[in-house]
Amino acid sequence: MVTDAEGTPLSLTLSPANRHDSKMAAATLDAVPPVSGGRRGRPRRRPKKLHADKAYTGRPVREALRKRGITPRIARRGVDDSRRLGRHRWVIERSFAWMARFRRLVVRYERRADIHLAFATLAAALVCLSQIKRFC
Repeated sequence: MVTDAEGTPLSLTLSPANRHDSKMAAATLDAVPPVSGGRRGRPRRRPKKLHADKAYTGRPVREALRKRGITPRIARRGVDDSRRLGRHRWVIERSFAWMARFRRLVVRYERRADIHLAFATLAAALVCLSQIKRFC
């Protein structure tokens, strides 16, 4: 899942449980819809920068981000302290907690991936709706 700075879900993709999250980073970023951001002109297709934890520190992820024009803000193993990223990481963890409120998503009951993706997308839409209600 990719969220904005407030925790509003922008895109999500499903992957098998035995596949590492960093392998799906490019596909998840490609699923982000255009966002105008209140500015005139053509909407920006992707975010300007991406904050991620140390699991995404590999070279393929950084190259995929740079190829898409996104500045990677990824903590490096053995160099950066994990507490430095904490203020940005809690946003996505909070979004995952909002998604976990939907009982159907906590335990995957569906065998078909398209049905599970539909429920996850519906949950993300409800989270977006609650964000809109909170700011209005």
